[in-house]
Parts: sequence; C-alpha cells; structure tokens
Amino acid sequence: MEEVITLLDRPPFRAEKQHTQWARRSGARAILDWLADFPGESWQERWEASPAAQCPRRWAQQGHAWVGTAAPVRWSSIQAGLLILAGADVIRLPLTWQFGYRTTHLRSVVEQARDREGYARLREKVDPKRWTAVGGRRARLALARIMLTKGGGLADITAGDAIQYSIELRKSEIDNSGGTLFYSWLRDLGHLPSDAPATLRFLDRVTGQLTCEQLVDRHGVACAPIRRLLIDYLEERRPKLDYSTLDNLARALTRNFWSDLERHHPGIASLDLPPGVASAWKERFRTRTQRRKRPDGTLEETVVERADHALLLMAVRAFYLDIARWAAEEPARWGPWVAPCPIKEAETSNRKRIKRVKARMDQRTRERLPALEAFAQAAADHHRHQSARLQALLAVPPGATFTLGDAVYTRTKNATTANARDPHGALLRFDLAEHRAFWAWAAVEFLRHTGARIEEMLETSHHAMIQYRLPTTGEIVPLLQIAPSKTDQERVLLVSPELADVLATIIRRVRDPRTGAIPLLAAYDYEERTWNPPAPLLFQWDRGGETSRMSGEFIRKALAEVLAYIGLTDSTGQPLDFAPHDFRRLFITDAIRSGLPPHIAQVIAGHTNINTTMGYHAIYPTETIEAHRAFITRRRALRPAEEYRTPTDAEWEDFLGHFERRKLSVGTCARAYGTACIHEHACVRCSLLRPDPAQRGRLVEIRDNLLDRIAEAEREGWLGEIEGLQVSLAGAQSKIDQINSAASGRSVMLGLPTLRTSP
Repeated sequence: MEEVITLLDRPPFRAEKQHTQWARRSGARAILDWLADFPGESWQERWEASPAAQCPRRWAQQGHAWVGTAAPVRWSSIQAGLLILAGADVIRLPLTWQFGYRTTHLRSVVEQARDREGYARLREKVDPKRWTAVGGRRARLALARIMLTKGGGLADITAGDAIQYSIELRKSEIDNSGGTLFYSWLRDLGHLPSDAPATLRFLDRVTGQLTCEQLVDRHGVACAPIRRLLIDYLEERRPKLDYSTLDNLARALTRNFWSDLERHHPGIASLDLPPGVASAWKERFRTRTQRRKRPDGTLEETVVERADHALLLMAVRAFYLDIARWAAEEPARWGPWVAPCPIKEAETSNRKRIKRVKARMDQRTRERLPALEAFAQAAADHHRHQSARLQALLAVPPGATFTLGDAVYTRTKNATTANARDPHGALLRFDLAEHRAFWAWAAVEFLRHTGARIEEMLETSHHAMIQYRLPTTGEIVPLLQIAPSKTDQERVLLVSPELADVLATIIRRVRDPRTGAIPLLAAYDYEERTWNPPAPLLFQWDRGGETSRMSGEFIRKALAEVLAYIGLTDSTGQPLDFAPHDFRRLFITDAIRSGLPPHIAQVIAGHTNINTTMGYHAIYPTETIEAHRAFITRRRALRPAEEYRTPTDAEWEDFLGHFERRKLSVGTCARAYGTACIHEHACVRCSLLRPDPAQRGRLVEIRDNLLDRIAEAEREGWLGEIEGLQVSLAGAQSKIDQINSAASGRSVMLGLPTLRTSP
C-alpha cells in the first residue's frame, strides 16, 4: 500500500493544489485499506472481489459506508481517490461500470495522469475550437475511458478497443454524439494499422462483400442440391458482374424465385416446373403489396403492379438458358440440371415497359425544364437566407435575443454551438440549416452544369480538376475528370465559368483552415461494399469534428428543403420535386436543343450507346430523330463502318476549337457548333455577338471612330460609304445599350413585329 501512496505523491499523479492532493491521497488510502480485507494477490483482484465492482449504482449509494468501515473519510475524497487510483493503473474500471458512474473529473484526471506526451501531440493535430467543443470533450472522455479500462496510453489503444467502446456505447443510454470522433483522432496520430476500419460511424451498417454462399443462404433455400446449384451459378457469373448486380441477381433467384416456390410447394427439388406451378409463381410476382402509414398511425395496404416484374422474369429465363448452354461444354456438371424454361421469350419483352418509362420520364423532363432556372435561383436564395439567419445569430452573445422577421429568437448559452430557441421554445440549429442550404445549392449547380450522376458527383475529388493545354493556341482549358461509375468509363468535361465558380466555392468551404489542404477521406462504396482509398473529396462535411462523405439521402433531403422554400407545383398542383437524376436528363435535353450533336452528348454523358442518350432527350422532335437515324442508315451503306465509333481526338479537338474561335476582342460569338460566320465577320453589326461588359470602353472607342468617319465622309462627299458606316454605328450603339441595360437591370424593349403590305 505504501508503494502506491508514494507513487501518487509523485508527478504526474500529484495534484498542483495541496488541498486536492490531500483529498486524493486520503481517499486512495481509505479505499486501499477497505480492499485489503478482500481476497486477491493484486489490487485489481481485490477490487473485483468487492461489491463495488458489481454495480456502479451500489458504489454511488453505499460506497461511503463501505469505505467508512476502514477509515472516516468524506465521500468527495473517496471519489477523488478512486479516480487517481484508476488513473495510476492501480485499478481498472470496465466500460459498463464507467457508463454507470457519473463524474465530471474523470477526463481531467486521466489527461493529467496518463500519457502527457501523447495528449500534447494530439492537441497539435486538433483544432482548438473542436478540442473544447461538446463533441471534442466527449471524444476526449472516450479516450480516457478506454485507457482506464485497458491500461496504457494513447498509443496502446487498438482498433479492437475502439470498436468495443463504440459497441458498448450504443448499448448504453448515454448520448453518443461525438462518439466516433476519438477514432478519427487515433488515425490522425498514426496509432492504428492501415487495414483498420476507416471510421466507426457506419460500422454496424457496413457488411462488406458477401460470398456467393452467403448471398444464397441469407434467403434460406431448403433443398440442398438446388442450393449448391445456385451457388455454383453465381460463382460462374461473378467475374463478369459488379457486386451490386450480383447481389440483385442472387436476390431474384433465391428470395423471389426458388424460396417462394418452396414456401408454396414444400418438397420441390427440380427445375422442371409443372405448368401450373410456373403460372402460379408468375401470377404471384406480377403484383406486390404496398404499405403506407395513415395520419392516424394505421397501415394502409394497396396491391400495385411490380415495376421490376419483367426484369425478374429475364433473370430466371437467363438462369435456365445459361445452364442449358453450359451443359454443352461441361455436361457432367450442368447436364443433370437442364430443364425446359418456364418463361417464354415473349414474356420478357419489355418494349411496353420501356415505352411507359420513357413517356413518364419525358413528361417529367418537360415539366421541370422550364422551372430549372427558377429552382436554381431558389437554391441560391435559400442559401443566402439561411446564411443571413446564421450571421444574425452569431452577431449576438450567448443567451441574448435577436429578431428575424416578426419572430424573436434566443441564442443558447453554449458559445461553441449556433443554436437558438424560437418563441415556442423549440431548439433550432442555424448552422446545420445553413449547411444543408449550401450543399443543396452546390449540388444543383454541379449537376445541372455537368449532367453527372449523383454517385459520380459524390466521388468527385480535388484531383479531378485538371488542366489541358490546347496544342494550337497554347491556351489552358480547365477540365473536370469524372471517375468511372455505372459504365466503368472515365471521361472529362469542359469546365464552364459558372461551374468553375461553384467548384472554387466548394473548395473554400471544405479546405482545412489550419493547413489549407482538403482533408483526405476514405469513403465507403455502398454499391460495391468496399472502402475507397483516401481522397480529397469535394462533397464532404465536418460531422461533429469528423469528416464524413455526403450521402445521396442527405442531398435529396436538402433539395426537398429548397422545394419547400420556393413552393413549385406541377400541372396538377402537386409539389414539383427535383430528383438528382432529373438534372442529368435536363442537361442532355438542353445540350441537344442548343445544337450539340447527339454523339458528342453521348461522350459527355458517358453512355456506351447513343440510344441511351436519345432516351434521355425528351424535347427532341420525333421526326428529327427518325430523319437522323435514316440519314445514318444511308450513310452507313455508303461509307466504311470504321467511321461509326467514338469521336476521335481530332474531332474532339475540333469541338473544343469551336469555343476558341468564338472568342472576340469585344465579347463572344454565340453561333452554334458546326456553323460558319454568316455575317462576313462584321461582328459589331452581328446580332449573335454577346458583348463583354469589360469591353465597353473599346465599343465606345469604335462608336466614336465611326462618328468621325461619317463626318469625314460627309465633308469629302463619299456618299457610298456613309450608309455602311451608319449600319456599323447602329450595331455598336446597340451593343453599348445592351451592356448599359444589363448593368442597370432594365429589360430591353425589342418592339412588336408588324406586317408589311406588298406594293
């Protein structure tokens, strides 16, 4: 005992204040005197043999009386003594015991007594504001609890210790916000191996890729030979399929096909299905029961037609036909399972379904294309609104009131948060509202200017922004590299000025203010069930101090808030919602309408088939599509087949060169791709010239020069030049008026058309 007391009198366990040191010392001595009467060779064994180790509540209620039998010490001193004994690793307290024992001094005692050097390194890596914030304090408490349970310092905490803590914390009733931030700190310190999980946030929802055997067994196939056949079939198909497709195929063949047959026909063990059995199965899976909760809490059941009915039939038919084909190559393995396919080819025809889907998507595009600009403007206005609300809150001290509109809000007393209460007492998180509004605006701008899929947007990193030097002029062109997604085909997009502004704003937001770098983030791919290598993803956010990748669900909810803010409705009066994929259809439709050739749009969209691109285009006239296809058919009959392929580098450079040739000294030419100048390069006169406001001074000089030339022509009698100079003067004055109108925000009256009477 005296060795322990002597240890507590030395740094780092000795307290700076004499009164605190006396309380710790007297309390620790009293506890050790009490534990000396219990069996065990170490103080830990004696603690575990005592009633105090069984339940922290009993310790809180009876601990004073228990220890009081050995020495008359105050309860506050006993509590201080227990903490310093745990901090000195004399006694180790289990996690469940610590969760039930509430004290405000545990974290400070451990940080003083354990691994001061490790804590100093950690403080250098953590933002000071985060260190003292609520989430930071909870992360520090998590580290302290693990060390009190396992012993050692920060470097001794393993990934298994962190996982165990996270599991035990979820089982408890303790508020676990910030409960995984400590793991991120351990990774920053470099104490965890490279193969450790990237984060603990989604550990309970991340399963990884299942084997073919696990994919089949999760749906319970009773017939052992059929189970083995399904596993072998999936193993044969696996090399050519991505994991998401394999997962869906396994679900179709097991749960939706064979497990259903076993449930309705117990004992079935052959693929040769009687006609009645096959017909009954197809009829059952033609519809499904849709359950919705009514406002009163009861469930409403509705029978609806399955949207994936044809896809399910195709999967089962392919299963039968693949076995029949493989039996010719390996008769011993697949021959015994060859059976007549219960699904005819006509039943898998999905033309009708495709036409219905196309018509529904076209109607959806037609309704949303006119409202696209209004929705994008609403997203920007919504972010400005939420940002102004946040700034109004931060402008007042904690606990003060402020007014927004007609309502009076009260900021909470916690200075590290941006929360307030409305007049009804409800807690509002102004920082989170501004955060969602910003990313809604960023998603809308990114999607509508790139036509990318949402998964491609969420996987875009800082490394995707590259520069390309045009070989003809040497001009630097910014490009955005889209990572392979659905088609595993990488592509690049030309970055417009509008998109460049959006990307720059996103980078400023996610950049680490201390280092200036974008944090590296290892994101989980929910389609492939694998972790991607760490990358500086653009769509990430600080979630309680831990960087986290944005999810598609988060983006959809943020877009729904913009919709609620603007209140758009369709022709039936229902809310006109915008899904992330709608922007892809709108991008392709608008690009083709603006004159972009369909095969170029195909490359930009990343489609392997031009028919897919045309399927996204809703406004393209039917007769034009048919004429274009007929033209291609005729040309293919006359020209070599090598011409019908992905555009070459030369064609792509010609496409990029079109934008170079549109750049003028006083603005930009707005002529469509593939068209020549029809005004003999008299740009000042041309209605397609889009004047640059920055070149107003040059246009004024041109106008003044034209006035001088007209005056000279009138003096010299050059009447043949006056009319041409006056046309140029009118064009120059028109461009100046356009710039002036845009600067003042006024609209330009173009006048009304009039009918000319024939002479």
